[in-house]
Amino acid sequence: MKPEAFAYLKMPADAVKFLVDLYAVIQAWDDFVDGDDISREEKDLAIFASLVGIPANPFYIQNSMILLPLISVMVLKWKAADTAEREGGNLHLAYSWRAGYFDVVLQVFSIVHGPENAMKNAHRVMELYGESFEDYVQEFKHA
Repeated sequence: MKPEAFAYLKMPADAVKFLVDLYAVIQAWDDFVDGDDISREEKDLAIFASLVGIPANPFYIQNSMILLPLISVMVLKWKAADTAEREGGNLHLAYSWRAGYFDVVLQVFSIVHGPENAMKNAHRVMELYGESFEDYVQEFKHA
C-alpha cells in the first residue's frame, strides 16, 4: 500500500508512514510464509520497517497503547485465516479475517479524526480493501 492510497483520508504523514510500513511488513511476512517470491529490496524494507521504522514512528510511539493490541489481534486473525485456508476451511471467514490490517487503519483514522468522524466515514476506510472475494478464491485455484 502506497502513501497516496490514504490521501483522501487526510491523515498526518507520520500516521500514513506507520500504515505503509505496517503493510510492507505484513505483506513480506505473508509472502515469506507462503513461499512466494519477494525481492531483496522488499525484504530489506520490511526488516527496516519492523525493527526501526515502526518503533521510531512518532505516531506509533504516541498511540502504541491503542495500536499494539490491534496489531496483535491482526496477527492472530491472519494466523487463523492461514490455518483455515491450508486446512480447506471456510474461505468466506478466512477472507474477512485476513483483512485485520484495515481494523488498524480504521483505528488510526479514529485517532486522527475522532470516533464520531470515524463512524461517519468507516465505509471510506473499507473502500481501501482492494481484493474481491472472487479474486481471493482464484488464488487457491492457481496455487
